[in-house]
Amino acid sequence: MDMPAMFDLTGRVAVVTGGNGGIGRGIALGLAGAGASVAIFGRNEEKNRKVLAELEAIGARALALKVDVTDRAGLEPAMEKVERELGGVGILVNNAGIVVVSGGVLNEKAEDWDRVIETQLTAGFLLAKIAAGSMVRRKTGGKIINIASMMSYFGSGLVPSYSSAKGAIVQLTKSMAIELAPHNIQVNAIAPGWIETEMTAPVHAMPLHDEIILRTPAGRFGEPEEMAGTAVFLASHASDFVTGETVRVDGGFAIR
Repeated sequence: MDMPAMFDLTGRVAVVTGGNGGIGRGIALGLAGAGASVAIFGRNEEKNRKVLAELEAIGARALALKVDVTDRAGLEPAMEKVERELGGVGILVNNAGIVVVSGGVLNEKAEDWDRVIETQLTAGFLLAKIAAGSMVRRKTGGKIINIASMMSYFGSGLVPSYSSAKGAIVQLTKSMAIELAPHNIQVNAIAPGWIETEMTAPVHAMPLHDEIILRTPAGRFGEPEEMAGTAVFLASHASDFVTGETVRVDGGFAIR
């Protein structure tokens, strides 16, 4: 297979949760640019429409669905709608996430813990279960990409639920990779560093911002679009012998 063909996603169908902004939007546009048909799941219909228009401007077949990934009953119908309208899903990107800055376990409310774990971890498990089940039935193989974090490696006294969920994502990725490899389904994760998104915007007004810049050899926050190349690699035939890995895209933050 020649090099361009290895990364070509033409004819593939991808679902990106939280695809209407930030890292999810960057990945969705990257997959579409590589030829994939892309469905985005998001709770905000206005943001969904904007990203749908961007996907269609690229020339991609695209779909935007109002989906709250914590609504367990709504996940399977949403995936079925994608398969009816775009075709069998061969790429799933579990990106949707929230953070609660509680200040630590002594302050965090149990309901906030539950909400973060449900959004970051449980929804990814359930969607992977649905997507992988379809891939196995169709005998097509496929790719599942989970979005981890620097907090998968480093603890945080400010966001214990977020850190716990992101750490668990790495182990879930490994576990699914072992189980699904015989079905030619590769499961990997991307661990972004500090990226310019709505979620990280408040950090710019905190002393933490300067600490991040000093620690990051690249000397800056990343852009959401800089996640796209790694996502395309992990979604393509170029990564067919890569599974169970977590790829850091962090400007060198984890080196120090």
